[in-house]
Amino acid sequence: MKILLVFDFDNTIIDDNSDTWIIQCAPEKKLPIELQNSYKKGFWTEFMGRVFKYLGDRGVREDEMKRAVTSMPFTLGMVELLNFIRRNKDKFDCIIISDSNSVFIDWVLEATSFHDVFDKVFTNPAAFDSNGHLTVENYHAHSCNRCPKNLCKNVVLVEFVDKQLQQGIDYTRIVYIGDGGNDVCPVTFLKKNDVAMPRKGYTLQKTLSRMSQNLEPMESSVIVWSSGVEIISYLQFLINE
Repeated sequence: MKILLVFDFDNTIIDDNSDTWIIQCAPEKKLPIELQNSYKKGFWTEFMGRVFKYLGDRGVREDEMKRAVTSMPFTLGMVELLNFIRRNKDKFDCIIISDSNSVFIDWVLEATSFHDVFDKVFTNPAAFDSNGHLTVENYHAHSCNRCPKNLCKNVVLVEFVDKQLQQGIDYTRIVYIGDGGNDVCPVTFLKKNDVAMPRKGYTLQKTLSRMSQNLEPMESSVIVWSSGVEIISYLQFLINE
């Protein structure tokens, strides 16, 4: 009987946003105004496709992007948390659901040797094409009107849990660790035994706190964190229950 840990990536595992971090590779470390202004709400992945094309056209190569991405700092206490999970893999399954992309997440997990901690990574598929340009696609199509067009994290989570159940794996609870606006949807579908862990001071925590003030119903308990070390303490409490 395992606990399922669900992680966001940007501003949760790493202490920045990988998509905005990569802009430091651009000439003068900024994007042209018309490219900046081309973003439409809900269509971030398409926007990043244009950013990657711009970087490629300006001669930014894979190794340069990889150096930048792997220099992103981990969030405070996150290395300790991932090591703790590794030591207790008999008690936890661990997945990432992220609106970043598969290339960036692979680079970070490989550079830090944390691939083995995660059983599955759900994110927008990315690859370098024959011109050496990074291309990114939408993770899936869905009909949820609360989420960006390319990814509803709740759909991903529900499908994963159902699939595991078919394999005979039934989780005692889900602990969801995230920070952003696109983590609100999966968190509001968590059940009574589950735990939402929003990062203090970020969009998810602010939204959940507003929801509780408006008395909007939420089944799961909410535990706020600032450091991965606080998450370790809580997980220790859960496995010693």
